[in-house]
Amino acid sequence: MSSPSPGKRIKIQSYKHNGQLHREWDSTTILKGSKTIMIGANDRTRVTESDGRTWMTREPAICYFHTRYWFNVIGMLRSDGVHYYCNISSPFIYEDDMIKYIDYDLDVKVFPDMTYKLLDEDEYNIHRQQMNYPHVLDRILYNNVDILVRWIHQRKGPFAPDFIDQWYERYLTYR
Repeated sequence: MSSPSPGKRIKIQSYKHNGQLHREWDSTTILKGSKTIMIGANDRTRVTESDGRTWMTREPAICYFHTRYWFNVIGMLRSDGVHYYCNISSPFIYEDDMIKYIDYDLDVKVFPDMTYKLLDEDEYNIHRQQMNYPHVLDRILYNNVDILVRWIHQRKGPFAPDFIDQWYERYLTYR
């Protein structure tokens, strides 16, 4: 898998397990691209939902994707601190100038004080039945929720002190 150069603008697409497009972010600036990690940033980018509705993101965000973990992390810079939205998802792939992944509904919301909340288990359970997720997938996803929670507690990866701020400073050099 090739990786984009820093400064390149790409799209991000999320899909559902059945292959249906779920959501697309119009423009994200790559800050780091490698075979295993992608870090990007966007601010006030247009998002298109599967039903055609569009909306704009409200604040700068740093996006963290990894090929070895079944989650991605978005750190949103708000006036009261960094808020994180973590999607439990397939590892990303990069193709056709896009980051692509499968969104598995489960989300972890992390607040500036590093408290967190697991969201959307009801939606996950509905889709798990509708799309016949195999038992092994269910185990992989919940194991990755556990890994993500450990990262939060350990302040690892995108949760490390200053991680989001440092990447945001880099993003500003491309604007």
